[in-house]
Amino acid sequence: MPSEHAMSLQTLLDSARPFIRGELESIDKKLPSLVDVLRSVGAGECWHKHGSFLEHLVDIYKILKLWKVQDSVCLCGLFHSAYSNSYVNLAIFDPSTGRDVVRNHVGVAAERLIHLFCIVPRQRLIHDDLLFQYTDSELIDHLKKSEMSVKNAKEKGLFNGEEQWRKKISNLLPASGITVKHIKTNEDVLVTRRIAAVFLLMTMADFSDQLFGFQDMLFDNSDGRLEFKGNNYAALWPGDGKPGLWMNSISRMGTIYNMIVREEEIFIEERKRGGGIGVDVNRDEDTELVVPPVFEYCTRVLDAREQIEARDLYWEGVCDMSKRGLDGAEGLLLRCVEKNPFIGEPHVVLSQVYLTKGCFEEAEREAEKGLTLILEWGSPWDKRMTWEGWVAWTRNLLMKAKEKSWPNTSWGILNLGLVR
Repeated sequence: MPSEHAMSLQTLLDSARPFIRGELESIDKKLPSLVDVLRSVGAGECWHKHGSFLEHLVDIYKILKLWKVQDSVCLCGLFHSAYSNSYVNLAIFDPSTGRDVVRNHVGVAAERLIHLFCIVPRQRLIHDDLLFQYTDSELIDHLKKSEMSVKNAKEKGLFNGEEQWRKKISNLLPASGITVKHIKTNEDVLVTRRIAAVFLLMTMADFSDQLFGFQDMLFDNSDGRLEFKGNNYAALWPGDGKPGLWMNSISRMGTIYNMIVREEEIFIEERKRGGGIGVDVNRDEDTELVVPPVFEYCTRVLDAREQIEARDLYWEGVCDMSKRGLDGAEGLLLRCVEKNPFIGEPHVVLSQVYLTKGCFEEAEREAEKGLTLILEWGSPWDKRMTWEGWVAWTRNLLMKAKEKSWPNTSWGILNLGLVR
């Protein structure tokens, strides 16, 4: 992705600061009352993976907002499982009686998305019908070819529906949409291609916020492919707290999402050049498809094995530093970020290593990189600490690196905290 698409660190901080400070009304004047509504119906009392359901709902809203997604989709994220769905039983609103209540709070467009999100068989739609239909190498190849196809369409007016990548994506998700079965009534439900893409994007945010090592134990995800093959229901929560092996799966989702976005651009461009209508609302073309910044704007697939190796190198570097010393930890972390350059926490720990060694320029570089990635994700990869905690700690490191100072006593470390 060209550098002009990347957001500066200051821009990222400006977008994140209202969430960090809890200034929800500055994000959306209705947001505090919407959170109060969710709290009043018990969302804060429901368990959800690594916290409460209310925390998860607010987190998904935050991630989508940081990704610059349109308001109706962000609000769908805030209420995304409120009627229950194909993954979880969290019906804090009864879909047979509560739709008017939710609609009055979030509006017609967002409530429609919320309801649809809760009735589609999401595991089948996202995984069986899309994700599991591609190999990693096929995704990489098709994404590369799709970039050239969009360029040819927009700059030269060339359209070739017989291209392999276009034929496959159109077979899996036709321009007319895909029909799925309602998870409770088994009735046919039409999902337009753009809404399927939105749900794919939301699943990326959803999984990144909630998955950690516990799910790897539940589903025996030893190969890092997250194909839900295992059934270790006796896994004890919360497990050892390791970062989860979900990033290969999310990177593949992002690649497919990007190809859908490009196919939509080509489809609409061809229709426009043929004198067709401008915006077809029946295809939900008034719904924006925003490519998030993760995985270099969804242009990279992280190898499953390298994901595992990077996680294990990080874990060893952080947890066994007393055995290996700073130099040993540095070597492990450098190998980690080489294998998985898409996560911030290893850069953050590297920054602390460099600060301790008095290497301030290297510490500043790593802190800036780590903070950028953590802000882009909007959720922590290492979920032993909160996203807000990682942001605050990394800003401390960055500030001290710029000052070229670092404590040399244990009390000095504990005295850290102020961020200017």
